[in-house]
Amino acid sequence: MTELKLIDTHAHMCDPVFDGDRKAVLQRAVSTGVSAIIAVGETLADAARNLALSEEHPLLRPAAGLYPAQIDPGQGEAIIDLIRKERRRFYAIGEVGLDHWVIKAESDLAVQKEIFSRFIDLSLELDLPLNVHSRSAGRHAVSLLLEKGARKVQLHAFDAKASAALPAVEAGYFFSIPPSVVRSVQKQKLVKHLPLSCLLIETDSPVLGPEPGLRNEPAHLKTVVSAIAALKQVPEAQVVEQVLENTRRLYGDDF
Repeated sequence: MTELKLIDTHAHMCDPVFDGDRKAVLQRAVSTGVSAIIAVGETLADAARNLALSEEHPLLRPAAGLYPAQIDPGQGEAIIDLIRKERRRFYAIGEVGLDHWVIKAESDLAVQKEIFSRFIDLSLELDLPLNVHSRSAGRHAVSLLLEKGARKVQLHAFDAKASAALPAVEAGYFFSIPPSVVRSVQKQKLVKHLPLSCLLIETDSPVLGPEPGLRNEPAHLKTVVSAIAALKQVPEAQVVEQVLENTRRLYGDDF
């Protein structure tokens, strides 16, 4: 496995939980075959940190977004301004999206939808992929993405039924699978029902690891590969080859 390229398409490497041993975490990732990590953010501060960390650690590919549970249009606009300013340095807009798990009030949901719409517009304007959070809002997120004509889309850790994913598959969107697939019946059903040609791999480090409650890290990508191979009943090498091709289709040949 170590000679094959694994791309973690969604990880929070700016999280303070990694401040004490980030270099060691990244070294472990490389030792397991990880060749790049898309470092997503949840705030304006995360976006700046991701840019700085990517200078220190070339393995990291910076992204910027506003976590959808943060109902803050002003911060959203500030992040949009930063992405425009640093367009050549950012690999993705994310994470952004909808969240109906934390956010319940109709007024907040309306603002959340408007913020997400602004990021979709930015994706189309700058031709940058969207790295999308859609917890308990899968159908709503897919519907808005299709309505606005989004083209480059990754739906991370999608938690809806496979039937809700199919319109997005038809639109050419991608779905990234985290290590929690080994303990999530819903994720296992998603992998079984979706074509390998639309799957990516992620860790969502430091969460969604193979064991609940323990810090997750990019080295666990190989767990995802093994799980997908078993669920699809194909060789692991085929999974690695296909998800790498999928990643390059979405994010470009830099990977």
